Amino acid sequence: MGPRRQSKAIRIGSVTIGGGAPVIVQSMTSTDTRDVMSTINQIRELEEVDCELVRVAVPDMEAAQAIKEIKRGISIPLIADIHFDYRLALAALEAGCDGLRLNPGNIGEPEKVSAVARAAKERGVPIRIGLNAGSLPKATDPKISVAEQMVGAALEQIRLLEGLDFDLIKVSLKAFDVPTTIEAYRSISEKIPYPLHIGITEAGLPRTGVIRSAVGIGTLLYMGIGDTIRVSLTAHPREEVIAGYEILKSLDLRQHGPVLVSCPSCGRTEVDIISLAEEVGRRLEKIKKPIKVAVMGCVVNGPGEARDADIGIACGKGRGVLFSKGKQLRTIEEKDFLKALMTEVERL
Repeated sequence: MGPRRQSKAIRIGSVTIGGGAPVIVQSMTSTDTRDVMSTINQIRELEEVDCELVRVAVPDMEAAQAIKEIKRGISIPLIADIHFDYRLALAALEAGCDGLRLNPGNIGEPEKVSAVARAAKERGVPIRIGLNAGSLPKATDPKISVAEQMVGAALEQIRLLEGLDFDLIKVSLKAFDVPTTIEAYRSISEKIPYPLHIGITEAGLPRTGVIRSAVGIGTLLYMGIGDTIRVSLTAHPREEVIAGYEILKSLDLRQHGPVLVSCPSCGRTEVDIISLAEEVGRRLEKIKKPIKVAVMGCVVNGPGEARDADIGIACGKGRGVLFSKGKQLRTIEEKDFLKALMTEVERL
């Protein structure tokens, strides 16, 4: 894996992004921000799965003003998502948001962008320049790739903010197309010092969206690019956070809760390993400690993987062997597989 790209550190509320800090996992609410209690309740659900930053949509003035009350009911920093009307950004700042996400290019005249930058600087609130492939200005040169267009538009907006003596900047360049996204981030990462928020936009339903996001986000992180991530899914935002941590765990970038190693099941398996692994997975969701649990179904790879885990079971016909931190504990009957395994997990 490539070395982490060194970026300028910024703070969004109590959370540090960039500058060597851990890669931060964030999400966005799907509620109507004007419905304060629904929004607070959903953010609390996100807090339960350790979401570290949350973004809310601010389509109108009522939503902007609701931020003040929402902030009172949550524990994590809140980012206001603004488009087109600079007055909504000013109102969100007044209401106490910890960060802004906007595209200065769709805010309008430079004096409007300047007013937002001044107000954000006074409060020490960072601005994310958020570029999406689907909302770029039309290219004048058909030879310019979408990735190059995104980078060019981002650099233009960065120069605009820098010209206003504002450098609390974070940048994102998202597309649905994974190669386009990777190309854009790789290019911008060599041109600016600011932290990068990475993701694949509109990735889709969980089954396919998690795969697309894992390929795109995982590739960038492996290249050392990315300071904060969001997995964009057509699902409850809680699923985005869970998927985000799984991507980070798979690259050993963060430890967060258990890792379940389970075999894919094949003709060698003589027990219902799928049902056992699914039930173990459900029970592990309640555990916060970063332990490795193996559920294996045959004598080929089973003993090795189970022995390598903190707690593991290698299942055979009617019986299985329980392991803990490399040592064989005992042989157990099939009816006791789940109970024995979870008893050892709970001892840790």
